[in-house]
Amino acid sequence: MDFQRSLPVGEEGKKNSCISRFPKPMMSPEKAFLERFDPYFQRINDELGKSLGSDISIIDDIAHYSLLGEGKRLRPLLFILSSQLCGYIGEEIYHLSTLFEYIHVASLLHDDVLDDAEMRRKKPSVRHVWGNPAAILGGDFLYAQASSIVAECHNQDMNELLGRMTKRMVEGQFLELEYTHNWHMSKDKYMEVIVAKTGELMSAACASGALMAGADKEAVDLLGAFGLNLGIAFQLVDDLLDYTSSEDVMGKPVGKDLREGKITLPLIYLLAELQEDEAEGLEELFKNRKARVDDYRNLFTTVRGRGIIAKIETEAAGYVNRASGFLEYFSTSPSKTDLLELGDYILTRRH
Repeated sequence: MDFQRSLPVGEEGKKNSCISRFPKPMMSPEKAFLERFDPYFQRINDELGKSLGSDISIIDDIAHYSLLGEGKRLRPLLFILSSQLCGYIGEEIYHLSTLFEYIHVASLLHDDVLDDAEMRRKKPSVRHVWGNPAAILGGDFLYAQASSIVAECHNQDMNELLGRMTKRMVEGQFLELEYTHNWHMSKDKYMEVIVAKTGELMSAACASGALMAGADKEAVDLLGAFGLNLGIAFQLVDDLLDYTSSEDVMGKPVGKDLREGKITLPLIYLLAELQEDEAEGLEELFKNRKARVDDYRNLFTTVRGRGIIAKIETEAAGYVNRASGFLEYFSTSPSKTDLLELGDYILTRRH
């Protein structure tokens, strides 16, 4: 699928508003926006709680620890909204949506083992609490849980789609592993990684929603393209936050990607602007773990001072615009408005 294909921006829906006679505590615009989806999130969390469970206590503990609590539930939400956009209103949609959270969290458990990560979602990672073997097996359990839910759908097209998606996610992880600490990674390879690791899952969530609704092939393909572009924008912003946010906001150490040897777009753009000896000096400092806290701080300051942040923000906005264009096929509805405005949220989120 050509994720760079450009289409006109879709019609924007009007935002809901409510007026209270009593003043409410100040909250961030991000939190205020997500609050509108609280009924969805509550149903998703309820279904996650119902679906979990094992006779083996450590599995049950890991599953609850990693799944319940912090987490945006963005992928299940995309599945639900895409189903509703295509006219599906069955109650089982909330249960089915959880498979996308299982897959997402399973991939995080495996990522944290590969990266030796200490924190995830503002608390110690599963591997830090239970160890690497338990984290790997916990991820496997969540993948198995997702597979059992897929089987409940009795939808061969969806089954095949999710099989291809899972394969692509693993390929993306292998590709990222191959380029770890490779300071000569190209933008094309970086894009290949984020499409496979992030874009494919969001694409599958949206396309699966259309499949569950029995929509035609064009609707399935368009929603898949919408989710893919949204996923690319999400990851571009996520990689920016590693250079611009704080540990308290992110829930994980800032500069975590660089410390783990992940070469992301801000660094790729910076290296392209430096003289060869300057780039080699940075590589020697950071690749060989000689960098101190001040060195990371100076690098982040340099990236911010060269206009790289604004450049990537513009690129992310371009992908959101492309995503919006793929929804022009669909009639105006609350679900369409919500999907369009999720694009705006992705561009402005801070964690």
